[in-house]
Amino acid sequence: MKKALKILAKIAAIGGAVYAALFAVFYFDLDGKAIFKFVEPTLVKHYDNMPRRDPLTRPYGEEPTNE
Repeated sequence: MKKALKILAKIAAIGGAVYAALFAVFYFDLDGKAIFKFVEPTLVKHYDNMPRRDPLTRPYGEEPTNE
């Protein structure tokens, strides 16, 4: 019985630590800050340098193409 209680206590401690970590991520918006600081600059750098065709220079009636 003591062994089962020790196992349950360890599971509860691990669960509490995971809950506290996830709550901190939520409370301080750490996931949004990480996206803003690391992911967004990479995406901006990539997509701002893509060549784009000016849609105003396309003749009227021409179907758009995926280039």
